[in-house]
Amino acid sequence: MNAHLQPTGSAYFISRETAPAESHTLSVLVDNEPGVLARVIGLFSGRGYNIESLTVSETEHLAHLSRITILTSGPPHVLEQIKAQLERIVPVHRVVDLTVRARELGQERPLERELALVKVSGAGENRVEALRLADAFRAKVIDANVEHFVFEITGKVSKIDQFVAIMKPLGLIEVCRTGIAAMNRGPQGM
Repeated sequence: MNAHLQPTGSAYFISRETAPAESHTLSVLVDNEPGVLARVIGLFSGRGYNIESLTVSETEHLAHLSRITILTSGPPHVLEQIKAQLERIVPVHRVVDLTVRARELGQERPLERELALVKVSGAGENRVEALRLADAFRAKVIDANVEHFVFEITGKVSKIDQFVAIMKPLGLIEVCRTGIAAMNRGPQGM
């Protein structure tokens, strides 16, 4: 390998990466048909970039449209390339970088929420403490018996991360997260 060519995390590196990675939330409106998701995420994996969060759901049943929300990070020029290539995929109707649009509206980030189910074992003081902390985080108990609780918590990714971290020493068993759902503030849609 030439000394001036350094791996950047991408399968298509050409030169040393100098731009810092940025976290962006992309919203992609697509036809709801087989194979679309594989094509969309293939753009990321083919370039060696990670998808940190991915959610997909049909949003317009009669029009057979789904919305894919992707949280990823990379240098700005790579994110621009990914967005441009996503727009060229035939079943893709629209690609919106919610992070860029939020900044244009004078906001730091788009509205982002995630749902998590958190299973915690507990007896005695740990059980009481888990319930107290869950109440402080506005987590709901959706299943309970004498050996464990399952909490449902919704909020920003950082809130979920913090809740999971404080439940670890109290008997965290399992966590299931949905990935983020995101949109920008204001009257206009995607």
